[in-house]
Amino acid sequence: MMAAYSSVINGNDTILLEKNEKLGKKVYITGKGRCNLTNYCSKEEFLKNVVSNPKFLFSSLNRMDSYDTVELFNNLGLKTKTERGNRVFPESDKASDVTKTLEKVLRSLGVDIRFNCRVLDIKTEGGRFASVITDSYGEISGDSCIIATGGLSYPSTGSTGDGYRIADKNGHTITELLPSLVGLKTEETFVREMEGLSLKNIVLKVFINGKQKFKEQGEMLFTHNGVSGPLILTVSADFAKDIASGKQAELVIDMKPALSYEELDARILRDFGEMSNKALKNVLIHLLPSSMVPVLIGECGIDGEKKVNSVTVEERKKLADTIKAFKLHVKNSGDFSEAVVTKGGIKVSEVNPGTMESKLVKGLYFAGEILDVDAYTGGFNLQIAWTTGYTAGMTLGATIN
Repeated sequence: MMAAYSSVINGNDTILLEKNEKLGKKVYITGKGRCNLTNYCSKEEFLKNVVSNPKFLFSSLNRMDSYDTVELFNNLGLKTKTERGNRVFPESDKASDVTKTLEKVLRSLGVDIRFNCRVLDIKTEGGRFASVITDSYGEISGDSCIIATGGLSYPSTGSTGDGYRIADKNGHTITELLPSLVGLKTEETFVREMEGLSLKNIVLKVFINGKQKFKEQGEMLFTHNGVSGPLILTVSADFAKDIASGKQAELVIDMKPALSYEELDARILRDFGEMSNKALKNVLIHLLPSSMVPVLIGECGIDGEKKVNSVTVEERKKLADTIKAFKLHVKNSGDFSEAVVTKGGIKVSEVNPGTMESKLVKGLYFAGEILDVDAYTGGFNLQIAWTTGYTAGMTLGATIN
């Protein structure tokens, strides 16, 4: 949509070929249906949040950064608001308003939108783009073509890898494709006993093959088969390749980072003293979420019915150890149907970063998730789509000769 918009305002006759029955199917589900459309931050801060190939975006961000995006949407009539972490949303909290705003301007500018139209292939002549082959409109000729088909994440929205297949047939290298910003599945099955439990202000460490590679404070969530939430999505982006390649990934959670080990032990001792005749399981609910207590006691190998006045020093130390270092082992990542974005894509060294034009096929451009560029959660991935789409549309007329 952004590529079509910038193409038409750049003076090009523009056709938007949409595989689905409506525009922006993926936009509807972003930000839990609210559409976190960008992150209102400087270019420098933005690039710190790009995980793969941030330098590739440098020149296109100079053409359109997140400040420009907010200004553009506001000028097109979409009121926005900025929330915690510089996340920008429509004032209405409706993702559909983002799509409606873009569709309205595309129609007013004369973009020819064709729904239920799947592109099967492209044709080239003498090393440059010539036409697209579609299933419902036959062959459509043109001077330039922008492929903005997304990745493999949420295939129900139409992201089934068509763009990768077409790029590959035309000589482009597709790097390894992996789910990113996705929950992680654990070896431990006891997580299902804590399904829905959200942990706030914990410290998460990640060890890859025994070496600590990550440490951050934040939030996470237990699911029926593993863990999710903000910290875990970040871990999935940083270590997708390690997890996919079978390296051992261990998550170590400090439930009480504000307390030192000695302070935690003193707190447990105090609780034990005040409630000395109570069962251990009934005392620990004053320190930990109730759904976690039986799991933690089980991991320590202690009987939850045991009165705290008979808990041994070793058992008490084991409790403190486990609260400060609760361990989980990653089995694998969630799949593409659960992933917010796709890591990997068209090799960026084969694409001109200033124009998004293929270095292999004249007049062929790429934008968005199809490129080997991905970022953390918080509006950064959608901004990559706006930035690269806008750059492709604004530069393609200049290359027609």
